[in-house]
Amino acid sequence: MSYSSNYGAPGVPAPPGTLYNTANSTSTYNGSSTAPPSSSTYGNGGSSYTSGTYKNSSSYNSSSYSSSSRYGNDRGVDRSYDDRSRRDRKEYDTRSSSYRDRSPTYDSYGGRDRYTSSSYRPGGSNSYSNDRMSNLGSGLVKQEWDFSKLHKFEKNFYREHPNVVSRSMIEVEEYRKFHDMKVFGRDIPKPVETFEEANFPAYVLKEVLDLGFKAPTPIQSQGWPMALSGRDVVGIAETGSGKTLAYCLPAIVHINAQPFLEPGDGPIVLILAPTRELAVQIQQECTKFGKSSKIKNTCVYGGVPKGPQSRELSQGVEICIATPGRLIDMLESRRTNLRRVTYLVLDEADRMLDMGFEPQIRKIVDQIRPDRQTLMWSATWPKEVKKLAEDYLHDFIQVNIGSLDLSASHNITQIVEVCAEYEKRAKLVKHLERIMDQKDNKTLIFTGTKRTADEITKYLRQDGWPALAIHGDKAQSERDWVLSEFRSGKSPIMVATDVASRGIGMIY
Repeated sequence: MSYSSNYGAPGVPAPPGTLYNTANSTSTYNGSSTAPPSSSTYGNGGSSYTSGTYKNSSSYNSSSYSSSSRYGNDRGVDRSYDDRSRRDRKEYDTRSSSYRDRSPTYDSYGGRDRYTSSSYRPGGSNSYSNDRMSNLGSGLVKQEWDFSKLHKFEKNFYREHPNVVSRSMIEVEEYRKFHDMKVFGRDIPKPVETFEEANFPAYVLKEVLDLGFKAPTPIQSQGWPMALSGRDVVGIAETGSGKTLAYCLPAIVHINAQPFLEPGDGPIVLILAPTRELAVQIQQECTKFGKSSKIKNTCVYGGVPKGPQSRELSQGVEICIATPGRLIDMLESRRTNLRRVTYLVLDEADRMLDMGFEPQIRKIVDQIRPDRQTLMWSATWPKEVKKLAEDYLHDFIQVNIGSLDLSASHNITQIVEVCAEYEKRAKLVKHLERIMDQKDNKTLIFTGTKRTADEITKYLRQDGWPALAIHGDKAQSERDWVLSEFRSGKSPIMVATDVASRGIGMIY
């Protein structure tokens, strides 16, 4: 059993784990844990707590490649959907260094989204006004498209496997019912039950089988045929259900059927994500499965210098994974363009709207040709997400796995414990003593604010617990270091704000 504890404002959604509700605020303790880097300042009044020596740790490489430049204009190459990988391309050996966090980033403080530097503290002189956020993208003009001048592109690659063809609709409905799967729209393809039935080309299938996966998850089972058919897709499933692979593998197939990038071209696939952590997680999957096709990708997010990201974009990448704010910066400064995008993914769409990114998303999508293929993935289906889908997806088909509302995980025992405010910290320590008795356990503690995260971390470290804090005011390199320490078990207690509330599987 794992425990988690959620400190902070009422109404903050509890993460997976055992939930302890304390009077007007909730506490959650999850079998996981963390500790603060070298020298960090916690609490009010500038009090400083030093936790040993913080070795300068490299930030996550902002761009990952399968090391080839895909610029080329060999029109004699057959780029149709087949089993050929592109191993014969000329490659660039590109390396990136780590950088300290000096550039602005988007994050939340006090429940609101705002533009802030990595060293921002509430009331500090270096904070940007909310006008900066609202004006973001004001330099982008909605594109007018002349369909007669747009190059045609291929997006329907799905061929039903004989096993799928022979499967009766009664069997299909039983499969969907068993997996709590509901579908909406016209001409929806049948789900696949094995990786082979998805009819991926050999170079994609090999990457999947080499990782030892046994069978597709429900969202992949129905999502792959939908995405490969070239249709606009809405997929609703809980976090951790395998949505990333549901759009990543079809994206690789899509790229390999398109003409090579020309100098000055932007990406072919654009994936928008709400946070830097999720963007990096997506990039890791794209890198892993794009390796055999020598597909290059880059991850564009705030909190790190723009220079390396600009250079990677200018060198040509097929896949761009981005947070909305930094991507708009790149578009306004003419570092890239979206003229070649024919495959658009909005991941964690509900989360992006919760963070106030809807105006930025609309400005970005308005830069992309309207006959693109668009896939929207979300954990919930509120009216705001539905409206966005209706505005930008055409004749879309939809698959829902499970409930449309956020709910507690059925795989974790949830315990609510009511107590007075002054009792919370003593109870936290009591639970930590029990949980950390087992060597490999980890504890993840959620808080409502960044200040509370720092205060709890300081309190625990003064008591001898190996705790680290992660939130939006930390430099990107420090956040990467904290996650690395937590993953490795060197610091098995992590105190976090909503930075880690989605895609939490990435840290285990």
